[in-house]
This record gives sequence, C-alpha cells and structure tokens, in this order.
Amino acid sequence: MDEARRGTSRRTLLAGGGAALVGAALGSPARAAAKARPVAVALVASVPIEQQWISRIHLALKAAEQRGDITYAYSENVANTDAERVIREYAEGKRDLIIGEAFGLERPARKIAGDYKTTAFLMGSSFPAQGPNLSVFDNYIQDASYLTGMVAGRETKSNVIGMVGGYAIPEVNRLMHAFMAGAKSVNPDVRFLVSFINSWYDPPKAKETAFAMIERKADVLYAERFGVSDAAKERGVKAVGNVIDTAGQYPGTVIASALWHMEPTIDRAVGKVIDGSWTAEDYGPWSNMARGGCSLAPLDPKLVPQAVIDAVKAKEAEIRAGTFTVAVNDSEPKSTA
Repeated sequence: MDEARRGTSRRTLLAGGGAALVGAALGSPARAAAKARPVAVALVASVPIEQQWISRIHLALKAAEQRGDITYAYSENVANTDAERVIREYAEGKRDLIIGEAFGLERPARKIAGDYKTTAFLMGSSFPAQGPNLSVFDNYIQDASYLTGMVAGRETKSNVIGMVGGYAIPEVNRLMHAFMAGAKSVNPDVRFLVSFINSWYDPPKAKETAFAMIERKADVLYAERFGVSDAAKERGVKAVGNVIDTAGQYPGTVIASALWHMEPTIDRAVGKVIDGSWTAEDYGPWSNMARGGCSLAPLDPKLVPQAVIDAVKAKEAEIRAGTFTVAVNDSEPKSTA
C-alpha cells in the first residue's frame, strides 16, 4: 500500500501535527507481564456508540466482557479537545488496554501512549503502529464490499448508483472502490455518483445528499453513512449497507450489506494483553474475510434474484479460497455519471 498517499489523506483530519506521526518507528516490545482475567479495557469514541464503526467495536468488547475476559468501560461523544483528558484518566486508572476509534483522538492517544509504555493502546488508524505499545486497526472489509457491489450492479435498472460517504479517507475510499469494482464486474454500463458529506454523523445531510442523487436517476444507493437508507426508503429505491446490517430497520429497501466483525481483532488484542505478549503491530488484516473480520449479510431471495445470489456466493467462495483477490485502492473515488 502507498503509505505516502495514506498519510496525506489523513493529515487534514488530525488536529495539528498529525503528519509527524507517520514517521513513528516500531520500538522494542512493551515490558508487560501476563495478566489474570479479566483485564481492564476502555473504549474512547468521539461519536455515539450506535454509530456504525463504533458499534462494531462495542459489540466485540461486550462479547469479551460476557466471556469474562475483560471488564469494560467506554466514553462516547468525546470532543477532540477533551480527548487527551479522557484517555489520560483511563491510563491513570490502570486500564490494561485502551482503544481509541480514530481521527481527532489519534494525536493525543499517541502522545499518551509514550507516557504509559506498559499500557496497551489500540488505535483505529491508517498510520503505522507506534512502538513499543500502540497498535493500529482498520476496516479492511473490501472483500464483502465487492460482493455487495455485485448485487447493486445487477439490481440497478437506470445504471446509475449513488454513493454517499463521510470523508474521503482510506478507510472509506477502499470500500467504495471495492463496491464499484464489484458492480462493474457484472454490469460494465453502470455509472456512479459519489459525494462526501465531511461528517461522520450527520444523517440529515446524508439524506439530502442521497435525495439529490435520486433526482439524478440513481436507483440504488451505497449507504456508507446513516441517513442514506432513509432517503432510499422514502423515494422507493434500493440501498446497500456498510459495516452493519440494517435490513431489519429498512425491510424491502436494504438489499445487501457488507458486515465488519471486530471480534478477531479484539480477541487477539485481549489475548496478547492477557499473556503478556503485547507489541506494536498492524491489526488491519484481521478484518479480512479469510480471518472472519467481515462477511456478507444473508441475501433475501425475495429481494435479490437467485441467479444473482448464486453468482455472489460463487465469487465469495473464490475470495475465501484465495483464488480471487479484491484490489485495495485508497485513492478518492470520483463520480462517473
């Protein structure tokens, strides 16, 4: 992956000085002793816990808590200006593992990690890990996104698909590109309307953006943000979900969803804290389909023709077998319609 491009995409989102983090080199492993279960874990999020990205982390942590592997606390809606205080309080409180979602939390997390080298930190980031104790994760769910694109490419009648994203950063870009590639693989004539609302949680803005795309003949919408499926439901077009499955909330509207499963990442991280082997590393690959980090939500034959379901399942089998690889493209996707 082009690290320079990844870093450039993120610098505009990290408060002052984020660029300096790209050069953080991996150091020696943190000197951590094995710990008895349950270990103390905290999650810090700048958005509501029900937001797509955060909800998947929260779900995996709750599962670990229910198993008795961790005790768990979280802080949501943490302002970027307050992030350092919140993260430092968890570190001072002897949390064994502190998880930060991404973006404005990243700079303070990296700073604090340097002050608490025997505490494990796990940060949502497309920057490198930072030795000795800050690991990174990412949502490499392009495998499932490609499959949802195949569904959308077969289902569109107008050959126009609308795509609404939060920010044009690697975590979003790669999923959009995978979706577009999947759609094009089954429908070379399909075109795309692409727009970013420059917010992680603004359903009204996402909804209005989707309405504008429907006016331009989009009959399938890629719902990277909350609000898009609402627009699809109101206007009688179809939607494709991202990260979580919202088909139950939008019956007959959401026809496919690429699901992110954080359990492989969280379980591995917690295990390393418990056995004392925590080091700074990249957990991104643990979101791949082969490791159980993503999947395609079940397709409903009442909404998706069986022939399309069969084609998608065949491609999924190729992905799982390693005979087909979905390309990773972190560049900003552009409209083609």
